[in-house]
Amino acid sequence: MLEVRVRKKLILLEDIFHEGGPVSAVPQRRGAALAVIHNPFAGAYVENIAEFMEDLKPFGLSMAQSLVAALGGDPRVVEGYGKGAIVGTAGELEHGALWHVPGGYAMRDLLGGAKAIVPSTKKVGAPGTRLDIPITHVNASYVRSHFDAMEVGINDAPGADEILLALVMTTGPRIHARVGGLKASEIKGEDGLR
Repeated sequence: MLEVRVRKKLILLEDIFHEGGPVSAVPQRRGAALAVIHNPFAGAYVENIAEFMEDLKPFGLSMAQSLVAALGGDPRVVEGYGKGAIVGTAGELEHGALWHVPGGYAMRDLLGGAKAIVPSTKKVGAPGTRLDIPITHVNASYVRSHFDAMEVGINDAPGADEILLALVMTTGPRIHARVGGLKASEIKGEDGLR
C-alpha cells in the first residue's frame, strides 16, 4: 500500500450568468476540486502500478465530497461531471490513468449511482500546465446541452515528481444551450448514453 502524499488542494467555483445573451435567473455553476500529490512512480519505469488505484479510492471520495460541499452540499443539484490529471515531467501518461477508477467511481457513487461514464483527459506537463476537463451529463452522455469543459491548473504544479488530480462538476447545462439533441428531461437512464 502506497501513501497518498498531498502537497496542496484547491477548490474553484464559477457562476455563469450569461454568454452574451440574456441573463439567466439561475446561473450555471461549475466547480473543480484539484489536488497535487506526490507521484510514487516518478523517475523510473515501474511495471505494476495498478494497485495505487486502490490507495487513491478514499482520496477520490474525499475530493468528490469536498466539491459537492462547495456546490452547496446537495448532490442532487449536480448534472454534469468530468475528471482529469496532469502528470509531472518525471512521470508518464499512464500515471494519470490511475485516476480513472478512484476519481470517476467516487463521483458516480456520491451522486447516487450516476449512469454515464465520467469523461476524462490527461497529459504530461510542467508547473502551470492547464487542462481542459470535458463534461457530460451525469446520467446520459448524449445530452447535448451538457457538453462542456472547464479549464483547470495551478501555477506551481505539477512538479516533476507530482500529479495534479482534478474532478469537475456542474449544476446544469451551458447557460445558453440551444443546439437541440436529447434533452435532460428525456433521459431514460438505461445505459448511460440516452
